[in-house]
Formats: sequence, C-alpha cells, structure tokens
Amino acid sequence: MKIHEYQARQLFKEYGIPVPRGELATTPQEAFDIAGRLGRPVMVKAQVHAGGRGKAGGIKYAATPEDARKHAAKILNMTIKDLAVTKVLISEAAEIETEAYAGITLDRASKMPVLMVSAAGGIDIEEVAKKTPEKIAKIKIDPTLGLLPYQARQAAFGLYSDLSTVRQAAHILEQLYACYMQEDCSLAEINPLITSPTGEVWAIDAKINFDDSGLYRHADNEAMRDLDEEDPSEEEARKAGLSFVKLDGQIGCVVNGAGLAMATMDLVKHYGGQPANFLDIGGSSNPEKVVTAMRIILRDQNVKAILFNIFGGITRGDDVARGIVTAVKQMKPRVPLVIRITGTNEDIARKILEEVHLTAATSMAEAVQKAIAVAA
Repeated sequence: MKIHEYQARQLFKEYGIPVPRGELATTPQEAFDIAGRLGRPVMVKAQVHAGGRGKAGGIKYAATPEDARKHAAKILNMTIKDLAVTKVLISEAAEIETEAYAGITLDRASKMPVLMVSAAGGIDIEEVAKKTPEKIAKIKIDPTLGLLPYQARQAAFGLYSDLSTVRQAAHILEQLYACYMQEDCSLAEINPLITSPTGEVWAIDAKINFDDSGLYRHADNEAMRDLDEEDPSEEEARKAGLSFVKLDGQIGCVVNGAGLAMATMDLVKHYGGQPANFLDIGGSSNPEKVVTAMRIILRDQNVKAILFNIFGGITRGDDVARGIVTAVKQMKPRVPLVIRITGTNEDIARKILEEVHLTAATSMAEAVQKAIAVAA
C-alpha cells in the first residue's frame, strides 16, 4: 500500500527524522494561506502516487504566498500519469548544499532488509542503479540485530566527510530503519536527503510503501489509504479477499495460490503471450470469488482470453467450476475461456463445465498455449 509524501513525512517526524514544516492544501486559497503562515519561500508539491512529479511540472518553487497560489492553481488542474492532482503539499523551501539518497527495502535474495545510500540523490535512483550502480552502497541488515550503529556510521561516511554531518545522517538512518521495521514497510525512502549551508541534514522528500500483509497490525496506517489513487479493480479484489495486480497483457489469469499464479504468468511469457494480471483466488472454495474474479478481469478491454489454472488441494475443483458457470451465465463474457482444473473433485468439475459446453485442458502447458492461440 502506497501513501502520499505528506503522510510519509508525518511518520518520519514521529520517528525523529527532521523534515521541513508543511501543510496540505486542496485549493489555491489554502495554498496562499499556508504559505503566509510558514512565512518564507515554499515548495508546492503535487500529491499523487506516481514518480516523476518534478519532470511533469508538479513541483514548483514559490517565493511568495501569491506565487504559491498561482502554482497551486496550475498543479491542481494537472494529471500526472493518469492520476488527477487533488491536493498539494505546501512545504518550507530548503537551502540545499548537497543531495543524497537513502532507502531501505527487502533484499529477497538474502531475505534481509537492505540499506541503500548514494551521493547521487535528487534523481531517479532506478536510473543511478541502471547506469552507475557503483554509486550505490548497500548494507544488508540482520533483522535479529537491526541496523547496528557502526553500520549506520559506515553508510553515513560514504556520503559525508564532516563528522558532525556523519553523526546527524547516521541518526537519521537508524530512525529510518526503525520506521521501516515497526511500521511493516516494504519501502522507506528519502530522496533527497540534503545538507544545508549551515550543516544541517534534512529529509525533504519522503516515500513509504507498506507491506499489505502487515496492515492488520496498523489500523492507523490502513486509514491512510487513498482510494482515489488506487485502481478500482484492485480495491474490489481486496475487499473480496483476492490478490490482484493489473498488468499490460492480453491473457487474463485466474489462479489459486501465489506460487501457481507466478508459474502461470511465467509460462504465458515462455510461450510468447503477455499476462493481463496477477490474480490469486486463494485457497477458498467460495464460488462467488470466481464470479468476482471474472467481473474484474472483464473490465480490462485489453483482455482477449481468460485462463483458469486451478490446482485443487484445499480448493475444490467443483466449487471453482460452479463459480465459472455462474459467471458465464451472469456476464456472458465477450472473450473465450480456457480452463485447466486438476486435483480435488476434478472429475465432478469437468462434468459441471460440460453442462455449459466448456471443456477443461489436461495440462498447464496445453491450457496456456490454447489461451495464447485464441487471444491472437
């Protein structure tokens, strides 16, 4: 789950990470009033769940409250990566001496959190990683020990030579890790982490993504969810207990189990197709989940075929088949269905499907190849 910069800043502040003062505005007049209260030049920053705000014109410097009003009026009429800007952060403008990057995420290879720092801050870290990976230092963190003080200092010395600056940065990195762990984040990032001409270190941007699996422990974080910024289909899937992520392909996938879902998408790619989504109906045998899954997938006009790949363990194949039949009768899908059901009650599932003139493939490879063929 993503949150906005202004929300991430508030969390950083709670963990003792220094951030500039700022307030949220939803109208140009509010921007004018906030800039007046702050009493100094400000930055007007679009609040959307998208990168590249600056390149899109969504971040502007305002020397006066009137400038803040004018910039806010323009930005609040913008769309950035198909997301309408409905709010802006009015934040104190910082005097910048240097810019750096600091972030913590999960290193899946080592199964440990990893702290990444780079002196090349203020730009897309993905570009730095792609073009000059040697500019990014990585420190793997043993989760049983946490980020140790010497590791934080080691990372800070990679950015700065002045001892006072190093101490400030090391403290920020320790608190960034505390936030990452205690809030069940999948990403906690500062870009840029700046030094001022007077030697202070500030986080003037903030990015946090939460691990959805940990949200049940954080009702306050769940309350930060901005449904206007999320795909309606993903929200519907979440409420129905489905795991759904929209992709750009033509093969809609309905699978039970995350591992099988990943393997299905891999096989679609292997045979030359493109998956339109990741959709895991989980281990439940509730036919209504299948109906919801079909409804979500059919909203995507790019989908040319729907592939069901069900391995019946806890999930009963006959219940999935009943869900498919119900969905077909209710929605009369405009695209062909390709079905593979194996495992628990698969013989009963086949009979249920035959009643509506649907047949099930006998192997995963056969089903995938057929789905790609009918989608062509």
